[in-house]
Amino acid sequence: MQVAEVRGAGPRTSPLAHCWRSRPHWGGGLEGAPRGGSSPRPSSPPQRLRRRRPQRQPQQPRRPPPPRAGSATDSGARGRGRFGRRLRPRAARLLLLLGAAVRRPGRGPKAQNAKRPVASSTAEGAVDKRMALLAADTRISDMLGQLHQLIKQTQEERSRSEHNLVNIQKTHERMQTEQKITPYYRTKLKGLYTTARADAEAECNILRKTLDKIAEIKTQIDERRIAARNAGSYDSEPPRKTMRRGVLMTILQQSALTLPLWIGKPGEKPPPLCGAISAAGDYVAKARDKVAARVKGLDGDEQWILAEVVTYNHAANKYEVDDIDEEGKERHSLSRRRVIPLPQWKANPETDPESLFQKDQLVLALYPQTTCFYRALIHAPPHRPQEDYSVLFEDTSYADGYSPPLTVAQRYVVACRETKKK
Repeated sequence: MQVAEVRGAGPRTSPLAHCWRSRPHWGGGLEGAPRGGSSPRPSSPPQRLRRRRPQRQPQQPRRPPPPRAGSATDSGARGRGRFGRRLRPRAARLLLLLGAAVRRPGRGPKAQNAKRPVASSTAEGAVDKRMALLAADTRISDMLGQLHQLIKQTQEERSRSEHNLVNIQKTHERMQTEQKITPYYRTKLKGLYTTARADAEAECNILRKTLDKIAEIKTQIDERRIAARNAGSYDSEPPRKTMRRGVLMTILQQSALTLPLWIGKPGEKPPPLCGAISAAGDYVAKARDKVAARVKGLDGDEQWILAEVVTYNHAANKYEVDDIDEEGKERHSLSRRRVIPLPQWKANPETDPESLFQKDQLVLALYPQTTCFYRALIHAPPHRPQEDYSVLFEDTSYADGYSPPLTVAQRYVVACRETKKK
């Protein structure tokens, strides 16, 4: 109540005043300070406070501190245990040695120093992975800039050659009007066609470089995804995200549409994995490549599914593949004969028709809106680069044993290794 009265009325008091009232026996060391808790509150804070210096006393020789109860130096408790029980000298020595030797793991300085290199190495590894991701992003950005420059060069080359093509068209119109071919027109057309051919070759070279740059960017993006997966907080791989069926089908269609078209030089043959051309005997699919894999189902029957390559074990000659369908979420270990790589280029029917499957040829084709391959016959090959195959799937529900013609992209049509019809 006294403190409340002091704080509630009168002028504002100094903090020292409150300190004095909270410690009534402190006044002996300060001049002007009240000596008791019942002293009246000063009207104003003190102007100057001086602490009395204590008189120096002769130093006494330091005495050793008294021994603690239960310690080894306590004569009265020598040989006593932790709970005061008297122990023999030999047992006491063994207990001291045992207590000095046994330590809790991870509590001492040695354990802490041992942990520091592990933490530092882990942090350094995380920093290195982040730096690798930043370097990959920089390379992809540089490649995109180079691709932009190539596209601009293609447009400039096309605009420059357009004037020559207009001159060729006008020259032909004049010849039709005059209805005669003079030596002047022959010489002029020869020069115009020579220039047009050179312009077309230059534009074709730029387009090839552009396609190569696009393929390089795709490869770099895949490597970046792998690096991002390794830089995560998972021990092996992150959990696969669930994808809806419609989204998966859209992605598969986009993959088929964006498959690059093979454009070779005059006289150059298409490479393996172009259209119907199979891969070489020693070819090994890379990680994240799409393949047709023959696996066993839950009912024991074997089927060909669309899968993605994870790794290849050269010692065992086996692939580790993941089912592309998120509903399966299964990983299979398969031999090479059970894996068929998918085409990496589309064959041009106008320039390389021999690189396509021909009519009535037995193939494995991806059934529309599914992720399974089934046996089918080629009903009609594509006639233009943008067209797809027309195939007849084996189906016993129809009288002739085949379904009506369905369209399947070149990306999802491979050679059938089974010659006998089931």
